Amino acid sequence: MSTPETLQDLTIEGAVLPPMAFRLPDGMHAIEVSLDADEREQAAQQLVREIYPRGEIPLWEAMGSLYSTMADQMLASGIGFFGIGLYGLEDDRGVAHCSLTVAAYESGETDQEVVAQGVKALLLRDPLREVTWLDLPCGPAVCGVSFQKLVVDGGYTKSGQDEELIMGQIQVHIPFATGPYTAVFTLDTASVEQWDEFAHAVAGIVGSVEFPPSTAPAGLPD
Repeated sequence: MSTPETLQDLTIEGAVLPPMAFRLPDGMHAIEVSLDADEREQAAQQLVREIYPRGEIPLWEAMGSLYSTMADQMLASGIGFFGIGLYGLEDDRGVAHCSLTVAAYESGETDQEVVAQGVKALLLRDPLREVTWLDLPCGPAVCGVSFQKLVVDGGYTKSGQDEELIMGQIQVHIPFATGPYTAVFTLDTASVEQWDEFAHAVAGIVGSVEFPPSTAPAGLPD
């Protein structure tokens, strides 16, 4: 069963954005970065218990501290949400993993169609990115898909030799229906063998996006 997630009080340089809601698929473990500091720490501790259910307290404390610090850094950089997806492979061949972040930026335009057309034109400047127009239930959106080849130093590989690593990214820009802002959902993974599964997961996530009525107008807090 999917888990409902709602981003409330997401901010950009002091401006409070209208609320946005979406659903996560099974296997995605998440922290809402826009929580206050204590709640983020509690969410990080819960996250590591979900990811490592057979772990012990020292592991939970160490990883919880790591994820809590990551959440603080993401909040400072404008990211309002991050999740880690872990999916077991068939025949006990290991685990496929991905990361999901949600950020937002001010677009200065309330017409969703106009914003989406501008995003599409911008993304098309990169010839290595595959760009697709999406008609979501919440309005128009633009998806960009790209792959990057990285070289991992042999000091961090099982073989002891430098190894090439292919990273895939799916990024979906969704203009808000309730204000001059655009949400950016970004999924990154090195498990490109499971690309179809991750693409399906992203389609479900962005297809569930809603912009509920805000109880207060967006803008600078008093």
